[in-house]
Amino acid sequence: MNYAHLHLLLNHVPVIGAFIGLGLLLISFFGKNQDLRRASYIIFAAMALMTIPTFVTGFGAQEMIKGPSVDPLIYRHEGSALLSLWLMEITGTLALIGLWKSQTTGLPSRGNVAAVLLFSLLSVAFISRTGNTGGDIRHPEIRPAGEVTTGQPTIKEEPIGAFMAHFEPDPDKFTNVMTYSKWWWTFMMAVHFLGLILIVGTVGLYDARIMGFLKQLPLAPLHRLLPWGLAGLGANIITGLLAFASRPENYVFSSAFWLKMLALLLLGVNAAAFYLTDAFGEVQALKAGEDAPFSAKFIAASSLFLWFAVIAMGRYIQPLTDTLLGTN
Repeated sequence: MNYAHLHLLLNHVPVIGAFIGLGLLLISFFGKNQDLRRASYIIFAAMALMTIPTFVTGFGAQEMIKGPSVDPLIYRHEGSALLSLWLMEITGTLALIGLWKSQTTGLPSRGNVAAVLLFSLLSVAFISRTGNTGGDIRHPEIRPAGEVTTGQPTIKEEPIGAFMAHFEPDPDKFTNVMTYSKWWWTFMMAVHFLGLILIVGTVGLYDARIMGFLKQLPLAPLHRLLPWGLAGLGANIITGLLAFASRPENYVFSSAFWLKMLALLLLGVNAAAFYLTDAFGEVQALKAGEDAPFSAKFIAASSLFLWFAVIAMGRYIQPLTDTLLGTN
C-alpha cells in the first residue's frame, strides 16, 4: 500500500462522517433530543481528528501521481482541502467545547449550538467540494471536455464551484506566507512547545494522579484544569498543521511523523474510552487518598505513554526525514 492507496482509503471518512454528524444535529432539534446532539458532537470531534491524516496523506499521494495532465486539478484540490481542513477543525473544537459544557453544566450554551450548526453546514458544503475536486483527479472520465488547461492552475468551474473557489486559499501563496520569515516560523515552534507544556502539565498531572501518584490530591480540582490542556492541544494542532502545510516534504516521508500521527489517533481512542465508558464516572469523585480502579489506571497509563511517544516522535521527525521515500 502506498500513499495514494492510503489517501483513497481515508478520504471518504470525513466526508461521510460530516454528513452523519450534521444529520444527527438537525434531527436533535426535533424534540430537543440531547442524546442525539451529544452523538453529533462526538462525531464532529472524531471527524476533526480523522481529517488530519486524510489531509496529510494527500501530499504523499500528490508525489506519486503528479504530472502535467493532473497538476492543475491537484492544485485546485489542495486549495479546497486546506479550507475544508480548517472548517472541520473549528467544528470539532466547538463540538468539544459543547461536550465539556454539557458535562459540567448539563447542557451546551445556545451560542455554542448555533456555532456548531453554522460551521458544520460550512464544513459539509466545502468538504463535499473537496471530495468532488478529488474525484476529478481520480476519474478523468467525469471531467468536461477541455476542462483543464495543461500546465496552468486554471480550470473551468461551474457557477457554484467558482463561487466557492473564491474562499479557498492559494496553496503557493499560503506556503510563501508561512515560510517568508524565520521569526514567524520560530514563533510557531515556540507556541507548539508551549502547547506541549500545557498538555503535559494538566493531562499528565491528571493521569499521574489516577495512576496512584500524588494521592494526597483530590481529582475534581485537577479535572477542572483540563481546559488548559485542551487549549494547548488546540495550539499544537494549529501550529502543527500550519508547519506541515507550508513544508509537507519535510514531514510526509518521515517515519517518525507517521508514528506521531498514529499516537495522536490512539489518544483520541483513549479519550473516548475514558469519557464514554464508566471510567470517568468511577474517578471523578475520588477524594484525597482514594485509589482509582484498575481500568482507569490502565487508560491513564496508556495516555501518558502515548503523549510521551508524541513528544519523542516529534523530536525525530527531521532526523528521520526521507526514511519512507521508497514506500510504494
